[in-house]
Amino acid sequence: MDRAVFFISDHTGITAEALGRSLLSQFPDFRFERTTLPFVDTEVKLRAACQRIQASQRDSGQAPLVFSSLANAGLRTLLMASGAVVFDVFEGHIERLETALGLQSAQAVGRAHGFHAQGRERIEALKFALDTDDGLRADAYGAADIILVGVSRSGKTPACLYLSLQYGVAAANYPLAEEELERVELPRTLRAWRDKLFGLTLAPERLHLLREERRPGSRYAALPQCRREIQAAAALFQTAGIPCLDTSNMSVEEIATTVLHRSALKRLRW
Repeated sequence: MDRAVFFISDHTGITAEALGRSLLSQFPDFRFERTTLPFVDTEVKLRAACQRIQASQRDSGQAPLVFSSLANAGLRTLLMASGAVVFDVFEGHIERLETALGLQSAQAVGRAHGFHAQGRERIEALKFALDTDDGLRADAYGAADIILVGVSRSGKTPACLYLSLQYGVAAANYPLAEEELERVELPRTLRAWRDKLFGLTLAPERLHLLREERRPGSRYAALPQCRREIQAAAALFQTAGIPCLDTSNMSVEEIATTVLHRSALKRLRW
């Protein structure tokens, strides 16, 4: 038995996904086709999301299940009118889900955490992220789902670790060295993997503060040096056609979710 499920959030969607994972695990006989729509924070975006939900309903003949963590009351009202079975993070859910699916829940304690095969995949993804961290094991890039590139301290390593643990994504990262930036061309190591590359950048002032924590008073941390590297990296991303994300004011959760969403990466299924 199949059922379409949407997770909709005005932020990363992690809360809505966690809620849905816990509840849907009580119905092991169903196969759920999951779609996550993060950063739905305007009426225009929500109406587009509702169109996707309604299209799914027309195709399947069944009302999709929607797990929502929208904070705006107006957006929640619009979502409720979509025709889907909507579960809000602030309401009780299990009885309504039983009614929607026509089954009694399994009531199995801990079922949401019992995904042993997926757990192994997450561990493998984490091992890959560690093995390829900071430009190591470039020979393994063929197995990467994505390769994050950027200057030192732009958020590559924590984003890779989060992508591996949260989503089971094989994420490598490559630091752009000063001499590579001066050439304004893609390093030879990365040329074969252009389609897997995703750039991270940040404001020079933010980079300066981060580097001061690591090497205070050094040339590496000096603001002029940070400006030069950020400008050179931006030129490289543009020349090579690499998508780029400014991480200046983003948490690691936001960075990873945005990279996942913009890259259309296949996440680990539960």
